Amino acid sequence: MAKDKYEKIDEAIDPQEQGRQPGLEEKMDPEPIYDDKDYKGADKLKGKTALITGGDSGIGRAVAVAFAKEGANVAIAYLDEHDDAEETVKAVESYGGKCIKLATDISQVENCNQLIVDVIGEFGELNILVNNAGKQFPQDDFLNISQDQLRETFETNIFSMFYLTQAAIPHLQKGDSIINTSSVTAYRGSPSLIDYSATKGAITAFTRSLASNLIDSGIRVNSVAPGPIWTPLIPATFDAEKVGEHGGDTPMERRGQPAELAPAYVYLAAKDSSYVTGETIHVNGGDFISS
Repeated sequence: MAKDKYEKIDEAIDPQEQGRQPGLEEKMDPEPIYDDKDYKGADKLKGKTALITGGDSGIGRAVAVAFAKEGANVAIAYLDEHDDAEETVKAVESYGGKCIKLATDISQVENCNQLIVDVIGEFGELNILVNNAGKQFPQDDFLNISQDQLRETFETNIFSMFYLTQAAIPHLQKGDSIINTSSVTAYRGSPSLIDYSATKGAITAFTRSLASNLIDSGIRVNSVAPGPIWTPLIPATFDAEKVGEHGGDTPMERRGQPAELAPAYVYLAAKDSSYVTGETIHVNGGDFISS
């Protein structure tokens, strides 16, 4: 059987590492597939405005491009990866969408509040919030997880979701959507990513609880739980040997590409999922089968 485009790029990935977070997509070799050219938009998000955290690269970039194909305007929030962010802007604009990039640290509540102000000021509305940004710091020894690491992981991965969502809700209306990025580690755990997995478990509970809280408002809240995906977070987190092996232990025996996740976010943002809230879509190569 001929290998598909995703299997072929996985075979071409050599062991590599970056040693800094956030990672840079421009330094990855090969760069992730964020734009599936076979994916054709159908105006499912026409006239909508989306804010995507971690939108400069990886999953966030792929979602921004897919949203643009569906007619949405996009704001991307990121920390300091300016060149990556500019590439995302260009990609979104190539499909006719308007895109702004906003560099900020979303672990701080005042920055989250200002981020929503800036998006509303630019577009006049907000319809889709994608809480996607995250960090992870492996520690094989649980006792080596410091207070500073624990605080940074929780502030970036889950506190920011509370801050941004609280700031966004007054601007959301019936039919609008909140989509949170969880992880397969929330469901099967990870012995070397305990604090990260804990935040992802919190995100899953946050998604379910907030969905119930907002049910009467008509605002839907769902999540996507990726498995091993080829994003800057991988070479920024692990050593070269682990990067080379990344995703090889899944039933599909490969890592996924950001473009393979993006349609799940489109589905949850669009009217197609009007009867779906409090749910999680697992995109993980068979790495975890939920009950």
